[in-house]
Amino acid sequence: MDTAEFFHYIFSMAPVAPLAPAPPKENFHTHTYRCKHAQADSPDYARAALAAGMTTLGMSDHTPLPDGWTSSIRMDIEELEGYLQAVRQAEIQTGIQVIPGMECDIDAQYFPFYRDELLAPGRCRYLIGAVHYYRHKGELFYAADIPGWAHLASYTDTLIQGITSGIFSFIAHPDHFAADWDRWDADAKSCSLAISEAAKSAGIPLEINGNGFRKQRVNSMSGPRPPYPWRPFWETAAQCRVEVIANSDAHRPQDIAASLDECAALAQELGLEYGKVRLTEK
Repeated sequence: MDTAEFFHYIFSMAPVAPLAPAPPKENFHTHTYRCKHAQADSPDYARAALAAGMTTLGMSDHTPLPDGWTSSIRMDIEELEGYLQAVRQAEIQTGIQVIPGMECDIDAQYFPFYRDELLAPGRCRYLIGAVHYYRHKGELFYAADIPGWAHLASYTDTLIQGITSGIFSFIAHPDHFAADWDRWDADAKSCSLAISEAAKSAGIPLEINGNGFRKQRVNSMSGPRPPYPWRPFWETAAQCRVEVIANSDAHRPQDIAASLDECAALAQELGLEYGKVRLTEK
């Protein structure tokens, strides 16, 4: 055996780290014109998903709320039935599986509405939990507005409340806080670990959100980066063996598969395993 053959033999015997499985051809985070900051309707997204080779499309527009809170970024309550009808028509028109869902802000005062109205038979088959706003000492803050550790703790507590509620099938962009946190320090580590451990314990997947790759870069102590996904957060999730969901968070039909390759590359590199979206019966 010559030298070249020897080294080929040695390296062929070296253990190879397992790769994460390829992502399923599906997207469960999709918005329509009704939320007032997206375009088009469910059939348009279904046609785009079909053209992209997807087998399953989950529609998850921003939920209406009975009291009209932050109505400028969500559908009105009167639009709920029309939305669900459009989702049904999307499946009929395209033949791919189109599943009705909603993206819901994590706030305990709305949990009865989510559980009793949105998840009622014949309505939504899954709900996504998300923190777009959180409360700190009674004051409302945007998720990308984290002035200090105490606010980060409030954000973390809010997100964990959604994880442990049993209402949501997965949690959207759990690392949203990274848009306003410019360093991987003890506070960021503590937040990320608490979220990851809660998700692992509850068996709830966390979402690698592709929309963050398409947003303007933020300046951090390590240089420009997407506001999210934030690699150190997902390294922590991988250490906790959290299952993940990869979605494009599409607000236009042409974005139905956008950034999913980047999400898959991150998951594969870190060895993150894909989970399944828990669905209710039809």
